[in-house]
Amino acid sequence: MTEASRNLTEYGELSRLPLFSQPTNGSKPVTAKLGAPVTAPPPSGPHVDWPIVAELRARASEQLSQAVASEPSRLDKAAQQELGRSIVLDLIESAMADDVDAGRGAWSPARQQATAQAVFDSLFRLGRLQPLVDNDDIENIVIVGHENVLLELVDGTLVDGPAVADSDQELIDFLVFLASRSEVNARSFSEAQPRLHLRLDGGSRLAAAAWVTPRPSVVIRRHRLMQVTLDDLVAREMMTPTVASFLRGAVRARRSIVVAGAQGAGKTTLVRALCSEIDAMEAIGTFETEYELHLHELGRHKVVHAWEARPGSGERGPDGRQAGEFTLDEALVDSFRFNLSRQIVGEVRGKEIWAMIKAMESGTGSISTTHAADAVSAVRKLVTCAMEAGPHVTQGLAASKLAATVDLIVQLSMETTAVPGGAQRTRRVAEIIALAPGEKEVGYATTHVFRVDASGIAVPDVLPDEYRTLAQYGFDLAAYLSTQRYGGQP
Repeated sequence: MTEASRNLTEYGELSRLPLFSQPTNGSKPVTAKLGAPVTAPPPSGPHVDWPIVAELRARASEQLSQAVASEPSRLDKAAQQELGRSIVLDLIESAMADDVDAGRGAWSPARQQATAQAVFDSLFRLGRLQPLVDNDDIENIVIVGHENVLLELVDGTLVDGPAVADSDQELIDFLVFLASRSEVNARSFSEAQPRLHLRLDGGSRLAAAAWVTPRPSVVIRRHRLMQVTLDDLVAREMMTPTVASFLRGAVRARRSIVVAGAQGAGKTTLVRALCSEIDAMEAIGTFETEYELHLHELGRHKVVHAWEARPGSGERGPDGRQAGEFTLDEALVDSFRFNLSRQIVGEVRGKEIWAMIKAMESGTGSISTTHAADAVSAVRKLVTCAMEAGPHVTQGLAASKLAATVDLIVQLSMETTAVPGGAQRTRRVAEIIALAPGEKEVGYATTHVFRVDASGIAVPDVLPDEYRTLAQYGFDLAAYLSTQRYGGQP
């Protein structure tokens, strides 16, 4: 028996160690536990030598590519991963033996396990990002350069995170590899395509930019609150019970709603909560650039047709489109033949709002989101988006169509305050306005049903008469009128 073999025997047979943990969210989104204690994630483990991981990953990738190429029939993902595990174990054992023979000592079981997991993650998962994505206490990961990492925990606390690469170039190289490797929606990331929007295999969303920014910038959003209801958001103090009852009644009464707010304000979470009030037998269509709502995976509704946009590739043709491009506008037009009861648009950014208006004209109860600083600004932005559909859509036409089809704008706010050891973000429903046809000059009129008070909470303000009927759908009218600031009698 060689010295290397004796050391392997001393520390336990490598192949019997639980080297490869399974992802906590690899197959479907995770639901965060409301009220569960949240702690900052631990730093990177002390047992991982990243240069060695990089070397072993390169060797494992080469061996895996050769093995896959020699197979007469293409190996599926599961078979490739099983083969990859075997290759990684062999490489770890060889590296251990080399260290022992060179007098550098044997590896501890902890180092064996950590190194094997790191190599496997680099091959098939998210590399050094994987422990962060697997941590159920982390909601958002913000990266501005390989070592400048900020983590937002599920309770809104902001803490520093570990480096995710040894250099900016290494981070860029990994993002290029990740974009091309994705099993669900591969995309290009290069100097010619310097922006990346990617749905990761586990359901998280990644946005990245490089070459047009001083350092590579990355944001990964993990969707923790999946099976979420309006009552859950009341418990998290995102809204009052009165606001929740109003929104519940509005959804059940098939009012069309636009949720507005800044990036990260909780728009997607609120839309999921609103959709929980839709009857399980209603046919729903979702339209997203990258899947974030995941209504088709939650099992709450019987029929969910989920569309995802797809960027094109290569040079643009005479029509200005890239080969393979599929837009939200096209998806919304196609959906007219699917007998949908509701259309849920993940985010309105441009001319797809015009297709959504057409859908709203043929049905009711649609829900969408957009970025805006306040509720009235959201209306103006939607008018501008509709005008992008072409010169035939004038400002007057866009405004009148929106006023006739969109009923409510729900504005979310997000505040960041300093706390010991970092910062904390608070998300709330700040205001709700009712939209209706109005004077000729602007084409619409707005009424603040809920207005933000000095503490940042949405409080009752003015209730249009037609919204009193929401009481039969669950709206607590008495509670609203008891705290109403202006007008209104029970």
